[in-house]
Amino acid sequence: MELKDAFPIDLPTTDTTLTRAFSLFVLVPTVLGIAHHIDHIIRGNHVGWPITPEVNAFTYSLVIYPLLVMSIYLTLTRRVEARYWAGFFAFSAGMLAYFHISPWAVEPPQDVMVPYANPVAGYLAFGIVLALIASVVIGSIYGAVLWYRNAP
Repeated sequence: MELKDAFPIDLPTTDTTLTRAFSLFVLVPTVLGIAHHIDHIIRGNHVGWPITPEVNAFTYSLVIYPLLVMSIYLTLTRRVEARYWAGFFAFSAGMLAYFHISPWAVEPPQDVMVPYANPVAGYLAFGIVLALIASVVIGSIYGAVLWYRNAP
């Protein structure tokens, strides 16, 4: 089997449960996630490897980016559809909510807001967290709706 047989050059673009608008449901949380990780570095708390030698929740949260790349590849090659993304986003929403706004939060709201001298910057940083959670919840709902609409 040749390499070109394993990785098709022509990717399918029709007959999918995902809409073109769905790419926004992937792009928006990705941008917000990058902004949140940059915020960690700027405020200097809850930061781990590769920025510091400590391995912590920050380090483990970086696995989302390779998972996103893999998920996009699987979507483009027709291995996953709306059902996968509904689950992916639901799991992401649960993890984000648990780590940031639950009673057991590892990084509760005050850890996001207090490190900033300017309260507006702290509220903006926490607003990014809330927008990130909301975007993956909405993405999960949209994925579930697409999955339901196209169910046999």
